[in-house]
Amino acid sequence: MYLKRIALTAITCIAMLLGGFSRLQAEEIDAGRNTGLPNLGDSTSITPAAERRLGDRIARELYRDPDYLDDAVIGDYVQSIWLPLMTAARARGELPPELDAQYAWKVLLGRDRSVNAFALPGAYFGVHLGLVGVVSSKDELAAVLAHELSHVTQRHIARLITRQNEQTPWLIGAMILGAMAASKNPGGANAVIVGGQAVAAQTQLNFSRDMEREADRVGFGIAGEAGFAPQGFVSMFEKLQQSNRLNDAGGFPYLRSHPLSTERMADMQARIPSQAAATHPAPAGEHALIAARARVLSNPSVDALRHWVQEAEPAQLARQPAAQQAGALYAATLAASRLRSFDQAEAVGRRLRSAAGADALVARQVRLLLAEIALARGKAALALVDLGPQGPNRSRAELFLAVQAQLALGHADGASQSLQTWVADNPADAQAWQWLARSAAAQGRTVASIRAEAEVNIAQLDYAAALARLKAAQDMARNDPKAGDHFEASIVDTRARQVEQLLREQALER
Repeated sequence: MYLKRIALTAITCIAMLLGGFSRLQAEEIDAGRNTGLPNLGDSTSITPAAERRLGDRIARELYRDPDYLDDAVIGDYVQSIWLPLMTAARARGELPPELDAQYAWKVLLGRDRSVNAFALPGAYFGVHLGLVGVVSSKDELAAVLAHELSHVTQRHIARLITRQNEQTPWLIGAMILGAMAASKNPGGANAVIVGGQAVAAQTQLNFSRDMEREADRVGFGIAGEAGFAPQGFVSMFEKLQQSNRLNDAGGFPYLRSHPLSTERMADMQARIPSQAAATHPAPAGEHALIAARARVLSNPSVDALRHWVQEAEPAQLARQPAAQQAGALYAATLAASRLRSFDQAEAVGRRLRSAAGADALVARQVRLLLAEIALARGKAALALVDLGPQGPNRSRAELFLAVQAQLALGHADGASQSLQTWVADNPADAQAWQWLARSAAAQGRTVASIRAEAEVNIAQLDYAAALARLKAAQDMARNDPKAGDHFEASIVDTRARQVEQLLREQALER
């Protein structure tokens, strides 16, 4: 499971890095690089820079995980929630400038079907497709993301390390994992720390409960500031309670790593009246499609895909609300395409287009899906028709689908130009660099293609692999003058020196 691999990675990284935290802190203070953050109760509290390095190590493993998924459609939707939350956190003063500048603030998607989301050191966040598939509105997903965002803005992981810095690396690793698991799997959080000392374990459980309450309170304010309906917090806790009935199945409250769901729902409900008139729940139409996509992508087995197709039979849809009908048709269209039943996918897709009605957001998601299916069927020109006119503000998903169509039609120059503009503004977008590598290869620009492959590795924090690709590009430029121009070779040389420096810095941290 995705969460279990994260757990092992987190504990391994923490055990490796823990011994260096005090040294790194002392070195940064001696060098006059104190961050100026308020003292959290212990002078050995780790700095944001050290926490970011820890997060980078964990994230590097997540990028390699088979369950990691960079789906541009769901990614765009999550970003449409995430960016307003970040803006609201800044406006409320919850996000200090030093954390804003030093942390990653990246949301990674996992194919796991469990209802989970988590925060990692250095502001890396994970969202399982199971969570996206089960929530019923944008407001509920915003509630989860705001909660996890608040774990990081309040520096809960650093505070855990500070509170227990006298313990062994394994126990501290277990404690940090407990904080990660607290909002996802309370039973897992308890299991991780069961091998530790009883007093330390109980202290950690109490601290986690306090942090969960704080993340609820701060996240509630951030979500409201961002324009999301506060009712999303209450309904989200209801769903979490339903998804993990063991949470309230008789376990003693003082043995839990987080407050009871009923307690948290009551707290959020009590906060709603003063804000309820200011915001209204978001329309469910677009979210129903995104949730359907998440469910299909998280369970791509043949039996599951056939099930999604059967769910779109007219008799099955008759009594469902309009939004749920559109979601079922979307799932069936995507599932039929994945089964390579393209005639059936197009037939259901026509029903889906009719169900979209006048909702512009729903219609846009339908167009993206139909373009995706046209590409899978080898109809690149039709995909461009489905995408419609491409303006300067097109989304990441629209860009990637248009690039695929252009490459299929032999228009590599246009694809390359679009991607160059995109990566100039988004240099850490690994998938954009992957498409740019293909575009450059189609143009016969071998050195540029290899350099773009190296940029993929850099974006995913795999500097050793990046350096290997850059050296291959250097060899190609020296031995085959036709493989690239002098300007591209100069970029490769510069990037190789930069990556070598990053590798040296990593070596010093060990």
